[in-house]
Amino acid sequence: MNGVDALTVRDLRSGYGSYDILQGVSLRVGQGERVGVFGPNGHGKTTLLNTISGIVRAGAGAISFMGKDITRADAATIVERGLIHVPQANLLFPAMEIQETLELAAYTRRAREQRGASLERVYGLFPRLKERRTQLCRTLSGGERQMLAIGVGLMCRPNMLLLDEPTLGLSPKLKDELAAAIDSISRSGVPLLLVEQDISFILSLVDRMYLIDHGEVAQEIVRGSEIDHQEIMRMYFGTAQVAR
Repeated sequence: MNGVDALTVRDLRSGYGSYDILQGVSLRVGQGERVGVFGPNGHGKTTLLNTISGIVRAGAGAISFMGKDITRADAATIVERGLIHVPQANLLFPAMEIQETLELAAYTRRAREQRGASLERVYGLFPRLKERRTQLCRTLSGGERQMLAIGVGLMCRPNMLLLDEPTLGLSPKLKDELAAAIDSISRSGVPLLLVEQDISFILSLVDRMYLIDHGEVAQEIVRGSEIDHQEIMRMYFGTAQVAR
């Protein structure tokens, strides 16, 4: 895979019904790279991840994963290839136990073969889940649900992770715990595309960022460039004010 990006999105258009949310988005994630996406609510960030992962069909443009076209692939095929999407809102089965949920996530052939090792990896990252492995999902706190959601993604043996606002509603302490876990995952070589509203959180983790504004990439920002944290905040809130 030398020289081949983990993910390439070119001129992507998609949306719901006859309305396109994405208006020709292009971006890339290199092998082992951590890339962020930020911008105001309702401007296409979640739609972007849903389209990449096959939940929403692309209307135009192209998506390539590990050098292979997945533009028209269904969600099950994309998961089998190891492109794993952890969506917003912790969509878990409320009446299942933590360990049952994790084991169920390793349902593909490639993931089943390494289920035991994956489970230990998840419990190593999130010891709280191991302590409460027989607890029902519906009894978990918001932070614990987010840990479990990421654990479910890891049980799929990802070749790349898409994370949609993992810190939504979490306390600063839990954000720090989650940042450490995500950092550990990405340092193991798993490329990451992270959608976030918390600018400080996203800056602590990614190599590059894309600002999405009205369904388009308004700017690409390289970490360590002349654009500092305050400038990024001005860009974000300035765009948000225009969007109202």
